[in-house]
Amino acid sequence: MAMNDPVRSAARQPDLRPSNPRFSSGPCAKPPAFSLEKLSGAPLGRSHRAAVGKERLQAAIDGTRAVLGIPDDYRIGIVPASDTGAVEMAMWSLLGQRKVEMLAWESFGAGWVTDAVKQLKLDAEIKTAEYGEIVDLNGVDTDNDVVFTWNGTTSGVRVPNGDWISGARKGLTICDATSAAFAQDLPWDKLDVTTFSWQKVLGGEAAHGMIVLSPRAVERLESYTPPWPLPKIFRLTKGGKLIEGIFKGETINTPSMLAVEDYLLALDWAQCVGGLPGLMDRADANAGTIADFCAENAWIANLAANSATRSNTSVCLRFTDPQIADGAAFAKAVAKRLEAEGVAYDIGAYRDAPPGLRIWCGGTVETSDVQALMPWIEWAYHTELAAQAA
Repeated sequence: MAMNDPVRSAARQPDLRPSNPRFSSGPCAKPPAFSLEKLSGAPLGRSHRAAVGKERLQAAIDGTRAVLGIPDDYRIGIVPASDTGAVEMAMWSLLGQRKVEMLAWESFGAGWVTDAVKQLKLDAEIKTAEYGEIVDLNGVDTDNDVVFTWNGTTSGVRVPNGDWISGARKGLTICDATSAAFAQDLPWDKLDVTTFSWQKVLGGEAAHGMIVLSPRAVERLESYTPPWPLPKIFRLTKGGKLIEGIFKGETINTPSMLAVEDYLLALDWAQCVGGLPGLMDRADANAGTIADFCAENAWIANLAANSATRSNTSVCLRFTDPQIADGAAFAKAVAKRLEAEGVAYDIGAYRDAPPGLRIWCGGTVETSDVQALMPWIEWAYHTELAAQAA
């Protein structure tokens, strides 16, 4: 039926509702196996430096390595301030030795550019692309340091692979992988620093970040001292040597042991669904459901036009109907209707992104819930279009 057919506005609401309406892109849906009772064994009221605390923190590191397939000679650390803290730690500790290329195609990447240029005042080459697009990766010189976001949470665009990164590179690659880790196959041999947060793909609680260092990154840390002062929260070395304790669960500041237990539960669940391949399959199925929906409806499309660079986690959509007078107001109204019906929470586009919807499709979301949501989006679209015409 044509997109301007007013008859559709009279269609009744769908009968089936998502069992879990939580499609937020962060914090994301908890794993289907989650319950508060399963966190009852958390060592609350105990020091994170006690044996029990260290054991649980080390288990989080070991579980991360096992699920993601991180090489044995890579260091994994739990750091403060979520993914943001981990990226800042890497930039302030490692950059400045050589020229850096800053790649940005969404708001968080743009934030790293601001830090590099305005705060650190680095010799930086800036390469940007509009929302829904990606920079020419084949034009990146990895003999320079490179800072980039693997999956643009606010744009729904991801790096398709690591082929553009030279195995013989002289520079370091610093990758913000917070919406990619646990949903996409990261090429560890091409990544020198990788960061992510617990509250994304595995649906953990906020405020804790992870930093993964290759041997090349460790060598840089131990041989280079940046020309600016480093806050305590960013320090990865002492006396020219890596602070090994950070990568054995001896965190820089006090972590939440309840959040640690929650992350361990999520890691256990990830193994139960097939580890990384299983998590990727779940995310692909969710994103594929939305791709099929867009292909069947002319009034909505994926913000990422190139299917090779479309995210399978943060799927961003735009309304394409020329009848829509105010795209931002229309998208907000649709999201509001869906939330009021209790079928989808927090799916409006990010504030700096083009107007539209953003639906989280990571592995903790059930495909049946994404399938149930699609008819509701169609209902909300036609209902709002009719209201606009009234």
